[in-house]
Amino acid sequence: MAVAMFALTRLETIEQIVKKSRFRAVAAPVASEDEARAFLAAHGDPDANHNCWAWRIGQSYRFNDDGEPSGTAGKPILQAIDGQSLDNVAVVVTRWFGGVLLGTGGLIRAYGGSAAMCLRAAVLVELVATVEAVIVVGFSDLALVKARLAALPGVRIVSEIFVEVGAELTLAVPEALAVDAAQMLGDATSGRVVLALQQ
Repeated sequence: MAVAMFALTRLETIEQIVKKSRFRAVAAPVASEDEARAFLAAHGDPDANHNCWAWRIGQSYRFNDDGEPSGTAGKPILQAIDGQSLDNVAVVVTRWFGGVLLGTGGLIRAYGGSAAMCLRAAVLVELVATVEAVIVVGFSDLALVKARLAALPGVRIVSEIFVEVGAELTLAVPEALAVDAAQMLGDATSGRVVLALQQ
């Protein structure tokens, strides 16, 4: 059984004071390593003492302690991401030093805790595994097929190309619905529309 994975729907920010140091955590959805880097560049504060960060995109992840003792900042931020089953997310935690040393354990709690608090405050959406499918629909069935597809949760029309006999639709169909979608389209059009899953 696969674990449900989630993504953020928008940017989220929180701040907290830990023993006179100010910590600001900013989290955002990212789709690529380039987007993650751009997010980190935009949301780190060059005037702060530390901008520690982590991101995860599928199996790829990175983290950085930005001058804090090794393992006390970036890794706890990544653990906050993974602990909430998140994907396609980047988090930067900025620290303005307040004059009190936190120690290794205190830093881990402050960075990981700030990231976790920010991620818990975020609006999440479940990531659903989809398959790509192509259907060719005659003009006479097009309105009916589009209405039936709109009634299926999570099904998206990715592209629509008009051809001589009608339209070729490329669909993103949740894996769990692929068989039902194929059956429904076949039944609704008396077999004229066949859902072909892309390999």
